[in-house]
Amino acid sequence: MTLDPSIIFSLFFYAFAGLLVVSALRVITARNPVHAALFLVLAFFCASGLWMLLKAEFLSLALILVYIGAVMVLFLFVVMMLDLDLEHLRRDFSKYLPVAFLMGGVIVLELSIVLIRSFIGTNAPVQSMPDELTVNNTQALGKLIFVDYVYAFEIAGVILLVAIIAAVALTLRTRKDSKSQDVSYQVNVNPADRMRIVKMETDVNAKQNPSKKSIAEGTGEKK
Repeated sequence: MTLDPSIIFSLFFYAFAGLLVVSALRVITARNPVHAALFLVLAFFCASGLWMLLKAEFLSLALILVYIGAVMVLFLFVVMMLDLDLEHLRRDFSKYLPVAFLMGGVIVLELSIVLIRSFIGTNAPVQSMPDELTVNNTQALGKLIFVDYVYAFEIAGVILLVAIIAAVALTLRTRKDSKSQDVSYQVNVNPADRMRIVKMETDVNAKQNPSKKSIAEGTGEKK
């Protein structure tokens, strides 16, 4: 008895989807930040499995290599290195809860509109791909990004570059609770202001050339 491929597909789909929902909920409900980051890694794995089932191999592997292999490792290092005050973070949780519910409702409404307009009431793709690109998923994605939507892709890259520069500029501002280097002051410093050379007799020379008093005390002579 052989199983129908559609049944196997459905089993994997519901398994990945259910685990994705559970791990996403644990990301926002876990008390330990390290556990929340690990649940986010699990959520990325499940989303990668769903994309692989949908035959989006490039996006699936990019999610594993970029987000799980690089971004989440950085998140884990930062979370483990910082001494987070969890009580201080949870103290104002109820204060911002109405605003969080409002923003969450807006996001759910926007996603619902996109899903309704894109998938409900139609069985055909929004834009049919050429026959020479239907086989290779990576080639089709590259054509869309670098040919059809090249200007939007470049604008997104410029926006990300501006965001990176702004983040670096914010970290370089002068604050009382942080220490920073002044390279020009370090280069132009006078060595005489930083170091003083003191000439003193070493212990070896003191042992080799004892004082007269020590010799006199050793021999029992009187001055």
